[in-house]
Amino acid sequence: MFDSSDARWGEDPRTSYDTDSRDEDGGRSPLGDADPRERDDGYEREVERDHGWDARDRDPDDPRDVLLEDLHLPRGLEREVVWDRDQTYELNGEDSRTLAAVGAFRVVPEGDLRDDALDPRSDSLDHLRDEGLLETMPLDERDRGVVLTDRGRELLEMHRHDRDDARGDRYGDRVNRRELTHDASVYDAYRHAASELRERGADIRDVVMERELKREYQDFLQERNRDRADSDGRPDRDAREVEQWAREHDLPYFDDRVHFPDVRLEYELEGRHHHLDIEVVTDHYRGAHAASRGGCGFSCYASRGSRGGGGRLGGLAEEFI
Repeated sequence: MFDSSDARWGEDPRTSYDTDSRDEDGGRSPLGDADPRERDDGYEREVERDHGWDARDRDPDDPRDVLLEDLHLPRGLEREVVWDRDQTYELNGEDSRTLAAVGAFRVVPEGDLRDDALDPRSDSLDHLRDEGLLETMPLDERDRGVVLTDRGRELLEMHRHDRDDARGDRYGDRVNRRELTHDASVYDAYRHAASELRERGADIRDVVMERELKREYQDFLQERNRDRADSDGRPDRDAREVEQWAREHDLPYFDDRVHFPDVRLEYELEGRHHHLDIEVVTDHYRGAHAASRGGCGFSCYASRGSRGGGGRLGGLAEEFI
């Protein structure tokens, strides 16, 4: 029998709209709201207090912690009940961090996740597979890739607690198997870059994926077509407007198009806000394409199995032409 006293991370949908779910002072109860995305700031503070953590407190050495800030999921050592519509799961902080990393980067090498575990004896990956939230696929002769299942994506979307829809369905994209090696390398490049920034004293505040930047760009292109019955769906932005949009977002614009990094790290250093754009390159980058990517000014990292061995590259154009 379900005990409502255990529901701290999403309510039992059978009772989620019960008007008796308010506390004796008439305020909102931590148990009385089914959709974590609809909870107000008072709810968040109440749950944070009950669970002994503050969303502003992160482990600066764990590259996954910043990815967890968008999610209303357990942070502690003990596993807790988490609701998602008619499903229940048991998750702790390690499970939440793993889900957040895989959700943001779509595919992450299993070895990288085991390296990042706070406790090397952690059973988080096995547990999340047993819960039906993660699955693995062949990656290369050394490792397997970890991806979300449909249930995993639904859980993360349900437990996003930011109400800004600018990022859209952040966890809805499935992995592109044709670009598996490239995509599986992005997380490791991010880890390297995050470590370098932390050594300089930087505080990483957000991680923005390429697909999120492109989604915002498409919204800009289609803005004038919204709610127009006579629209043919083609954007009517001219080159000057597109270049201005790219400038405002500090993205390179040349060859008549905007260029996007694989991932953008937003950070603070000495009281100022900065960002670092990262590109993962493979041995297949050649000629004009290599020169084009090198001209973007992104920080470039070699993909898994390439000659660079996963580290930062120097002159991209010279390395791959």
